[in-house]
Amino acid sequence: MIGRIPVLDVRPAVDCGTRPAKAVVDEVFEISATVFREGHEAVAAQVVLRDPSGRARPGVRLRELAPGTDRWGARVSADVEGRWTYTVEAWSDPVATWRAAAKIKIPAGIDTELVLLEGAELYEKAAARIPKKDGREAVLAAADAMRDEERPAQSRLAAALAEPVDAAFARKPYRELVSSAKALPLLVERKRALFGSWYEFFPRSEGAVLEEGRPPVSGTFRTAAERLTAIAAMGFDVVYLPPIHPIGTTYRKGPNNTLSAGSWDPGVPWAIGSPEGGHDAVHPDLGTLEDFDHFVRRARELRLEVALDFALQCSPDHPWVHKHPEWFRHRADGTIAYAENPPKKYQDIYPVHFDTDMAGIVQETVRVLRHWMDHGVRIFRVDNPHTKPVVFWEKVIGEINRADPDVIFLAEAFTRPAMMRTLAAIGFQQSYTYFTWRNTKQELTEYLTELAGPASAAAMRPNFFVNTPDILHAYLQHGGRPAFEVRAVLAATLSPTWGVYAGYELCENTPLREGSEEYLDSEKYQFKPRDWAAADREGRTIAPLITRLNRLRRRNPALQQLRDLHFHETDNDQVIAYSKHSGSNSVLVVVNLDPHHTQEATVSLDMPVLGLDWHGSLTVRDELTGETYHWGRANYVRLEPGRTPAHVLTALRPSPPTGGSPTT
Repeated sequence: MIGRIPVLDVRPAVDCGTRPAKAVVDEVFEISATVFREGHEAVAAQVVLRDPSGRARPGVRLRELAPGTDRWGARVSADVEGRWTYTVEAWSDPVATWRAAAKIKIPAGIDTELVLLEGAELYEKAAARIPKKDGREAVLAAADAMRDEERPAQSRLAAALAEPVDAAFARKPYRELVSSAKALPLLVERKRALFGSWYEFFPRSEGAVLEEGRPPVSGTFRTAAERLTAIAAMGFDVVYLPPIHPIGTTYRKGPNNTLSAGSWDPGVPWAIGSPEGGHDAVHPDLGTLEDFDHFVRRARELRLEVALDFALQCSPDHPWVHKHPEWFRHRADGTIAYAENPPKKYQDIYPVHFDTDMAGIVQETVRVLRHWMDHGVRIFRVDNPHTKPVVFWEKVIGEINRADPDVIFLAEAFTRPAMMRTLAAIGFQQSYTYFTWRNTKQELTEYLTELAGPASAAAMRPNFFVNTPDILHAYLQHGGRPAFEVRAVLAATLSPTWGVYAGYELCENTPLREGSEEYLDSEKYQFKPRDWAAADREGRTIAPLITRLNRLRRRNPALQQLRDLHFHETDNDQVIAYSKHSGSNSVLVVVNLDPHHTQEATVSLDMPVLGLDWHGSLTVRDELTGETYHWGRANYVRLEPGRTPAHVLTALRPSPPTGGSPTT
């Protein structure tokens, strides 16, 4: 039902307010609503947040976002984790109504004494609701001045509009006909749910020994732990491991996804389960649970969190196949249906079928997740969640997060937008995105405008992986090292969370075949030890750039959030420019999207977005080169692949207006 003062279309509202909007601790976001009333009398509004204990925080006044639109908004944040609510309240504002009329009538000599008398009476009524400490005496003094017929009318009006009176009404507005929209839910989570740098690698490859004519020796959790120092030194926050469980032998895949594996081939980690165990076991070649605990402890010492892959699927050898045959779909001939994406066949993987024992699968899934949580894992990257029922994930994540709200789930769902949005709405804290396939200026601008917009950002947090073991985009295949540098800059500065799969820093870019996004000799099917030391010595790595980017992200709050992203005009479609802003911190990024050629452009800044007038300027420092520039509304740039693929500029201070166009 509409209140006396209509308060409509409150945003953010996920699924019409049936699910909570999302934020993290201290993240600034906008709450807005349509507020209006009949006639010409003034209205005002505020938003009231209630913390998880139910305590109301001081209201935050809304401002009209654009005159005449009746759309009001305010920027707010929440300071503790938990389930909050927010309510938009609106009211008739008689003081603002009187002031608007008085400013017109008194200078024009229209009903001067009557207007001042009405103002005095109104102020006296308002003062009765204002505590002394909040300025009651200033309001009463203004009322006395308006009744003083010995003073000129303009002087009496000036007393009514004085700054101490403004301050008193700002603290304690005089409200009539107060109306409220329904309270909406807000879920506030830990900062890692929004911000972090991920590094993915296969433990079995780190420390693996491959010698011609001899069985390969797998890397272990202990040898993989030795790699953590270098990962931490590059500034990553999360180290993500593909499945670490026993791998089935039935229909095991060989190198490059061949259908028959040799006796030494290790198999695909996502073909989970063997007589050695299932989802709650570790592959014997990797070591023991104690070795895994050592890996987690070492990561924690280096301030790294461990994310573990959770792939709810089985090899034909998984213990569930024999213990719970009802959890799988059986064909007419009695065989279990393996995974297919025609014409592709995955004979080594059995999908789980949920409709015969959903409750049992939920219970077992929660048990498995809690098992790994007990061993220090608080982040799970979920493989292909879009191939399982949404309600299943809602039950699982709901049960886990009710007791352990710090646990984060990343949805690896490269699928239709409706499914991706829904998975985010029902509980996934982060989502893979289409970033890999957005490479042009128009594609990036449109996609990031959507992701950073209030409707999407209220529910779905992007994780921009630049590559994965399955995805080597043609842009990287054909662009060489400059392409890897460009995509790293874009991912690290556009999204608060980004990630790389091992080998990205070495610019590995050989596809299985032309037109394929799969790697040749993919690590999914074989061991792939890398000589990191030799790559460093020979300069075959972009690790220094990645390190700089991650350091920048930690030092600049603007790069730790998504919502305040703005694109700026360039006169060259091969050059993209955008800025991010948080408090007093502003970062401006200009990138050459062409990995093959030097590109020049004029960057036309939207100065008000940067907090400046159109003729202002600012001093900026390029955090990739250390150079300092003076930028204004129009700025010339020249970006050369392999030397200066991008400017990542931090604003140092505004500069006085200049007569010319600053250049770099």
